[in-house]
Amino acid sequence: MARTDLSLGDLSARDHAFYGLIWAGTTLSAQIDQALTRAHGMPLSWFEVMLWLSGQSEPVAASDLGAKTLLSRSQVSRVIDSLQARGLVARLPSPDDARSVRVALTAEGRRAFAEADATRREALREIFDDLLDDADIQALGTAWAKLKGGSRTESC
Repeated sequence: MARTDLSLGDLSARDHAFYGLIWAGTTLSAQIDQALTRAHGMPLSWFEVMLWLSGQSEPVAASDLGAKTLLSRSQVSRVIDSLQARGLVARLPSPDDARSVRVALTAEGRRAFAEADATRREALREIFDDLLDDADIQALGTAWAKLKGGSRTESC
């Protein structure tokens, strides 16, 4: 059966921009997920949790990770379980609440994150960095800051 060339039709420039953001996010995420999984056995969801943990000097509550990532609370919990099983994160008792734990990257986790981040950067080079110049990156940063500033659920 022949493929039909689909079109979005007559959309406004704003609608095209919105769907362009959705397409770009989905496409880039899928390509990075594939590269990380192939090279490190690490899906993008694991990388995202490790990304947030890598920027912390102290262990953090899993609920704080859930608030920052694009993952649900149950997804964050499952990712932490998987990362812990591989020795990449440790669960530590909370100094403030005996009923809760905090999460931190292990030394092995920091090493694995650095390797995965290098893979992410390489995968993005051809499909992002080589296509966008500094003005494009600045414009994206400006648009992102405006969207983030108007968002009721801030994630980054």
